[in-house]
Amino acid sequence: MKVVIQRVTSASVTISEKIVAQIDNGLLVLVGIEDADSQEDINWLCQKIVNLRVFADENEVMNWSVKDIQGDIIVVSQFTLHANTKKGNRPSYIKASKPPIAIPLYNNFVLQMELELGKKIQTGQFGADMRVALINDGPVTIIIDSKNRE
Repeated sequence: MKVVIQRVTSASVTISEKIVAQIDNGLLVLVGIEDADSQEDINWLCQKIVNLRVFADENEVMNWSVKDIQGDIIVVSQFTLHANTKKGNRPSYIKASKPPIAIPLYNNFVLQMELELGKKIQTGQFGADMRVALINDGPVTIIIDSKNRE
């Protein structure tokens, strides 16, 4: 499972010209799922994400997590995180899970994220054509692959 985490001052997801998710201070989390992913990957990533110390404390040092600042999270599925670009110019998405595997894992990821954060999170819609808008704060962007925990 791969995630791209962006610290934002605002973010939103729009589908068919309707805003379906919108937050102020918090995290926008893009999630890519592959067949080898499991509940263990979900648990590890969600715990890691909500406790990442990427928000400034009173001394302007990144010491606080999204949990500490009582921030919000938007989770968006993004199969293109598993793009393979080694051969040619057209990315291959062969490692990205198909919906029968990815949807239950995505739903479990959202539920686990809510448990870890202690409140409801917002989401895009799996498989939808979405417009994601954000103001990246910092900018702070972190990429984590649950298969590479070093």
